[in-house]
Amino acid sequence: MAETETDWYGPDMATLGDRIAAARDAAQMTQAQLARRLGVKKTTLASWEQDLSEPRANRMSMMAGVLNVSIMWLMTGEGEGTSAPDEENAPQNLRDLLRELRHLRSDLREQSDRAGRLEKRLKTIIEEMNA
Repeated sequence: MAETETDWYGPDMATLGDRIAAARDAAQMTQAQLARRLGVKKTTLASWEQDLSEPRANRMSMMAGVLNVSIMWLMTGEGEGTSAPDEENAPQNLRDLLRELRHLRSDLREQSDRAGRLEKRLKTIIEEMNA
C-alpha cells in the first residue's frame, strides 16, 4: 500500500521552531554557532526553537540568509527550505512510529476543530440566554 508523501515542514506538521531547528541542523550548525551569527544569546535561539518566543522580522531575515532557506519557508513551510527526512531508508519500526504519530496529529487536529465548533455553539446558546 503506497503512502502519501508527508509534508514534514508544512503548517500541519511543524512549527516555526521545528523549521528553525531543522534548517540549523541541515546547515550543520550548533545553537551557539547560529546564535553568534545572528547576534543573539543561545537561550534566545533555544526559545525560538522551542516555540516559547518568535524572532523579530530582521532576525528572521538574517536567519533565512544564514541558513539558506526562504523566510516564507521558516514561517509556513512553503517555499525554498530544508529537505524532509528520508523515510524510505529508515528502519521499519521507525516508519511505523512516524505513521502512528501522523495519525495521532490528524486525530488531534480533528478533535481540536470539533472542540472549537462546540465552544462556538455553547457561546451562541449563552448569548441567546442572556439576551
